[in-house]
Amino acid sequence: MARILAIDYGNKRTGIAVTDPLQIIASALTTVHTKDLLDFLKDYVKREEVEIIVVGEPKQMNNQPSEVEKQITPFVKKLKSTFPQKQIERVDERFTSLMAQRSMIEMGLKKRERQNKATVDEISATIILQTYLENKKRFT
Repeated sequence: MARILAIDYGNKRTGIAVTDPLQIIASALTTVHTKDLLDFLKDYVKREEVEIIVVGEPKQMNNQPSEVEKQITPFVKKLKSTFPQKQIERVDERFTSLMAQRSMIEMGLKKRERQNKATVDEISATIILQTYLENKKRFT
């Protein structure tokens, strides 16, 4: 099997998480500057076999797209044209940042460590990926 890669897209930074090759465990991979994201993904896909790319879909409480979706939609189109052989999925990412903050508190990270936005982005990407995996299990 190949890995599943998840993206928590942001205007400045993007968190990335991946599964193991058996698609069982979701783990934080890294945070990259969004301007470098496509180059990072091209390089990663050359080194690792990736079957599916999951992109977080930010929504407001009323189920309408969040403001950042205006930047994500063109990115997803680029992603599809860059990797036409890859399956691209979207996952509702409401509350992932809040869940990431709570996770860091539960892990016992100090306040200074919890303020590291890159860590929040990586954990958010991991939550997006875990949500995808759980939904995939539920519907298969």
